[in-house]
Amino acid sequence: MKVLVTGANGYIGKYVVRSLLKRGMDVVAADVDLSNVEEGAEKLQLDIFQESERLFALAGQPDALLHLAWRDGFMHNADSHMLNLSDHYRLLSNLINDGIPQVAVMGSMHEVGYWEGCIDEHTPCNPLSLYGIAKDALRRALFQSTKGKDVVVQWLRGYYIIGDDQRSSSIFGKIARAAAEGKTEFPFTTGQNQYDFITVEELGEQIAAVIAQREISGIINCCSGKPMKLADQVNQFIQEHGYPIQLRYGAFPDRPYDSPCVWGDPTKIREILGKN
Repeated sequence: MKVLVTGANGYIGKYVVRSLLKRGMDVVAADVDLSNVEEGAEKLQLDIFQESERLFALAGQPDALLHLAWRDGFMHNADSHMLNLSDHYRLLSNLINDGIPQVAVMGSMHEVGYWEGCIDEHTPCNPLSLYGIAKDALRRALFQSTKGKDVVVQWLRGYYIIGDDQRSSSIFGKIARAAAEGKTEFPFTTGQNQYDFITVEELGEQIAAVIAQREISGIINCCSGKPMKLADQVNQFIQEHGYPIQLRYGAFPDRPYDSPCVWGDPTKIREILGKN
């Protein structure tokens, strides 16, 4: 099976590529920079949006697309989310029209907006950031445009990712950078919100497992299925890595669009992992 992975050099991408290769798949890694991509992958260095009309042929007519590429993912109200939306839709449309049989796209719990409790594939969406609005719009457009078409569509809804990659703009990446810079204090929120956390390594394994099958499609939560307080998870991360950092609680306000407690329904991903 040949899988085209866009955004392969990104924070999530390198772990997904590694997991796909471990499963014996042929991986075509596409990005403008490929310096962090595993050597076992075929590397396609280009701007995917400029080459979207030729991408299917350039990638050797792959069996599946995993679309991870997204600018400013941690800057939730950056204008780029809306400005690039049509580019994402055009890319997906071109690959589907060229005959790719399977399309998986990385989504986000921020499509849902404010929600308390478990999120499943039927949870209504009312996004409260430009990032969430763009992801929600792309998902709706993708499902609408593929009705009646012979293509498997999988929307991979992500939650809160744990990883010590200093390139990441997540709170965990920021703490890793702060520790590397010798800082001993980190400004923080109250930390009382509870989220669904998953390590970037486990997320890579879950995404690879989804791609490896076509029986289960639609919205698939890539998650742990268990809520945990942000403060507890961050302190655990600090302790596991031995960082000499103390959190300065209340330095930043909690974001108004973050729920006090939210997590993903893991039913589909557990079924997929069980089959794999």
